[in-house]
Amino acid sequence: MKTLIINFFLLLLISCNNSTEIQNLTNQTITPVLIGKSSISNPEPPLQNTLIINQMQWNQLLASLNAVNNVSINFTETNVDFNNYDVIAVFRNPISNSTSSIDITNVTENQTNRIVTVQKLRDGISADVAQPFHIVKIPKSTKPVVFQ
Repeated sequence: MKTLIINFFLLLLISCNNSTEIQNLTNQTITPVLIGKSSISNPEPPLQNTLIINQMQWNQLLASLNAVNNVSINFTETNVDFNNYDVIAVFRNPISNSTSSIDITNVTENQTNRIVTVQKLRDGISADVAQPFHIVKIPKSTKPVVFQ
């Protein structure tokens, strides 16, 4: 009888050990690839944090960014392969300070979504009004993006 009870508990322990469930609850780090990081002159309306999944959205963003000055000329790339990548663009509210920043400090993925951690790492001092931005590409996914 004692052996039967021990075997039952062992079987119960083995059947409850599901490493897939544990893995799905943890966040996997995604290494983003920098496209551009700078600021634009006071856009109207201000740009918002966004996930870009196709060429049309990317072209619209580039047009907005380049409305006053050609800031995309300093990007590492402007031809993104949207079959393999999504683009994350984050923007700080317009601020009287073009030397301030907005920074993507972490990108992770779990079973249900992708999490983009955004911070304001630098507050500078200048008299002009600008909107800092940070744009990266990450591997393509159908999971939604959550900005933190």
